[in-house]
Amino acid sequence: METVRIDEMTWVELEAKAKALHGPPIVILPTGALEQHGPHLPLGTDAMMPRFLAERIAPEIGGLVAPTLSYGFKSQPKSGGGNHFPGCVSLDASTYIALVKDVICDLARHGLSRITLFDGHMENQWFLTEAADLALRALKAEGVADVKIVKLGYWTYLTKATEDVLFPEGLLSWELEHAAVMETSVMLHLAPELVRQDLIPDGPPAAFPLYDVYPVDTRPIPETGVLSSAKSASAEKGRAVVAQVVPDIAAALREAFELGEA
Repeated sequence: METVRIDEMTWVELEAKAKALHGPPIVILPTGALEQHGPHLPLGTDAMMPRFLAERIAPEIGGLVAPTLSYGFKSQPKSGGGNHFPGCVSLDASTYIALVKDVICDLARHGLSRITLFDGHMENQWFLTEAADLALRALKAEGVADVKIVKLGYWTYLTKATEDVLFPEGLLSWELEHAAVMETSVMLHLAPELVRQDLIPDGPPAAFPLYDVYPVDTRPIPETGVLSSAKSASAEKGRAVVAQVVPDIAAALREAFELGEA
């Protein structure tokens, strides 16, 4: 089977795809983080999940998958547990913006002008926006035209029906879902060998104040780093998530890049 991964291609193969008569393929750039995900999920969860999904979406749109950006912006207490946990290796905002901008610019300079920033780490979102804006500004100054960038987080495509499968008793909040039911379920489906199933936590949800304190007050953060119970996670729930979001995101990218129907 022909690979969709840019890092597995030669430059000659990639150049041929960039110069295709029907236009360059959509390049999906997975962006994640190295961030704690409790005692049961690997530190690379936020990078693995968008990569796994991107590799399933790309064949549906004739797209390619760029190497994953596995470091992201700093984990935040209310959405990721916080950057104080061992293994949370993060980038300053300016560093992260510059990294993403440089990747976008070089892809576009080589004719890969349809780029999707496919995020798996909520804290990256605004910095991806800034990177896209600065990249477009720089490319325009160089005379590189017709570049289009689409940014999305895969979790935003979960439908109400899929939410009901994941959370039959109701969703607490997506922020408190860090390392909980959805991520654990998807990893149980896509990479079960990486899930420490005997360590899946079942504690109460974190209770945070409405304000933020700096230096960070770690007392409201559960010791496990998991912000709500993951005990009801299952591979079946993960399969339902993947089965729904892959075709829906593929359809959204076809629409955004005006590719027409599959």
